[in-house]
Amino acid sequence: MAADSDPQHPRLVAAASRALSAMHAGEDSVAVQHLSSAVEQAPEGRAAASALMMLLFHECSAMVSELGAGGTAPVKMQVFDDDGREMSIDDADPPVRTAVRTLLAEVHGDTEAARDQIDIALRNADHAEMATLMVQALRWTLKLALECTSRSLPVPEWITTALA
Repeated sequence: MAADSDPQHPRLVAAASRALSAMHAGEDSVAVQHLSSAVEQAPEGRAAASALMMLLFHECSAMVSELGAGGTAPVKMQVFDDDGREMSIDDADPPVRTAVRTLLAEVHGDTEAARDQIDIALRNADHAEMATLMVQALRWTLKLALECTSRSLPVPEWITTALA
């Protein structure tokens, strides 16, 4: 089920907005707490976590497309180690690999593959890995939104409101 067809979608958007606002203020742990609380309070737990992550990656994908001239110009994704050297996606930590693969699938229009990546992470990742995945999705959402805004490209209203 797509995040926007989820009956809890407005609640998830509100949680993502609060988390993004906290991330923008430099409060990463508060940001993760907002997302975690939304998932913990949802009766459908894992489905809410999946929908929340898919919401973030969907928005990132849309902004990547905008930055790539509506999909006509390639956008390069790179992964760097702690020393700033580019590395293979396969050598990255599991949450980073999941984030990159999820975003790539979503950018290429394969929402099912993106959802599969999130579902695998939800089944296999511990709490710290899931927090890392959430932080990565929020960081990308924040950075992409700021870049789109600086180029006068469209950004979803819930994101611009969170960054105001």
